Amino acid sequence: MSTPPARPTQEQLDRFAEQFTQSQTLRYLGVRLSFPEGRKAVITMPEVRPEHLGGLGTTAVNGAIISALFDLAIGCTPALVDPTRRCATLQISVSFQRPLVGKSIEAEAEIDSHGKSTLFASARIRDDQGNICARAQGVVRISTLPWASGESPAVN
Repeated sequence: MSTPPARPTQEQLDRFAEQFTQSQTLRYLGVRLSFPEGRKAVITMPEVRPEHLGGLGTTAVNGAIISALFDLAIGCTPALVDPTRRCATLQISVSFQRPLVGKSIEAEAEIDSHGKSTLFASARIRDDQGNICARAQGVVRISTLPWASGESPAVN
């Protein structure tokens, strides 16, 4: 019988977050990833920019931006289990609850349950006043293939 892998250390998660935050998508959106206390994946947008807003002069953040933040947060939750494995978001269901208006945004995702190759997570997005503006649930596929040497931030 094999022993399940140990939970990743905070150092591994911090290294993963630091490297992942350098990806083109996160840099383009102006967001960063963190894993506070190794318990959840958090995507922070410290500054809502004009290109993040919906059309026709609204001050609310566009739903596509909200959905992208959910995809990033939910898609990073497998690192909480094993940051050496590749993963891909299979499904996200988004529920918008109120317009997201503010200067900053925080998306946080937590694992609801997981098996060897599938993970279920839930997430919420808060405005800069702490109000929950949207919720999401997602399914993530965890690959059995590890990142190539030098490719995964957590392995280096």
